[in-house]
Amino acid sequence: MRHAMVHDPVNLLKRYQSRIAQDGFQSDPYQERAIQSLQILANAVLSRTDRRGWFGIKRKAAPVRGLYLYGPVGRGKSMVMDLFFASLPDDVKKRRVHFHDFMIGVHDFMHNRRLAASGKADNDVRDSALLAFADDLARHVRVLCFDEFHVSNVADAMILGRLFAALFDQGVAVVMTSNRAPDDLYKGGLQRDRFLLFIDLLKNRMEILPLSGPVDYRLQYLESSGVYFSPLGSAAHEWADQIFAHLTDGVDAHPDVLEVRGRTVPVTQTARGVARFTFSELCEHPLGAEDYITIARTYHTILLEGVAKLGYDRRNEAVRLMTLVDALYDAGTRLIITADAPVDRLYHGHDHAFEFQRTVSRLTEMQSTEWFARTAQSVSEWHKNDTVRTDGRV
Repeated sequence: MRHAMVHDPVNLLKRYQSRIAQDGFQSDPYQERAIQSLQILANAVLSRTDRRGWFGIKRKAAPVRGLYLYGPVGRGKSMVMDLFFASLPDDVKKRRVHFHDFMIGVHDFMHNRRLAASGKADNDVRDSALLAFADDLARHVRVLCFDEFHVSNVADAMILGRLFAALFDQGVAVVMTSNRAPDDLYKGGLQRDRFLLFIDLLKNRMEILPLSGPVDYRLQYLESSGVYFSPLGSAAHEWADQIFAHLTDGVDAHPDVLEVRGRTVPVTQTARGVARFTFSELCEHPLGAEDYITIARTYHTILLEGVAKLGYDRRNEAVRLMTLVDALYDAGTRLIITADAPVDRLYHGHDHAFEFQRTVSRLTEMQSTEWFARTAQSVSEWHKNDTVRTDGRV
């Protein structure tokens, strides 16, 4: 007797419309096009999961055409992928992972296989390890979603083709978001000619879809929410939490450590190029221009919380804040602040009253639409940079 597990249909368009209404946005035709492709993929995944052989025995999963979404930052790639991922029933084995974290797991698996197979030819060990990894993953995951797919080193480039060919052959459905089109992956990289087979594999086994509408929704959100909140209190902290979650697509943040001439600068939270600091961490400790310049060059957006009113008793903190703002301004780094007073009433001393007027002017400019437009290119370049940064994100 033939048995089947039948899932309720998934309506991604309805979920999408509810989501954008909740966020106060209008439907985006580019996002809707991506939703259509994800709906086709969801239907294929559920249809495949529902089919079982005689006596309830699952048949080997047939290959499913995946989806590769690419385009500039802020266009909603992660959002639509997350809607797809969340819409799949809990009994569908699925995994969403940042590509960098995934590759760390691959290399760890291969390293352990090499240790266990000492004396064998390295190529044979590598190939068998990749196949074993794909087999193991396919047993536990049927849908694999990669966020921020990129290729930044030759070690990854040389194994991706073999690995993903095995995953596709095992019937794993793959969704990827990236800032780069497939043909632009690993441009200028070592031995890139050997990487071209992987690009061809992506084109053959996945739908390649640009999501490059004219609206940067992260930028639009910042313009509507503002980037300076006062006074301090629970409302300011909640506002900062919301902005950080929105700019990082709600991914798990992690600590980081920056090195500056042998010193270390701890970073409390960072994700997606956004770093979160307290005023105490950056301005009540003996940091200087080099530290702030390193921070400005490492992240495209800084969230600075708890800026205190500054007077004679806090003149050192005032100098550090002025230096920090100068470094961020010169680097085109966005700055989001919670403070105990509006910008023009933040400093009430005499020692640095004249110099602080430049800081007031810059903080005011950094809240403007013109500043957002000026820094949009910096944010885009940060995401396009194929160098793995200190926080492991690109």
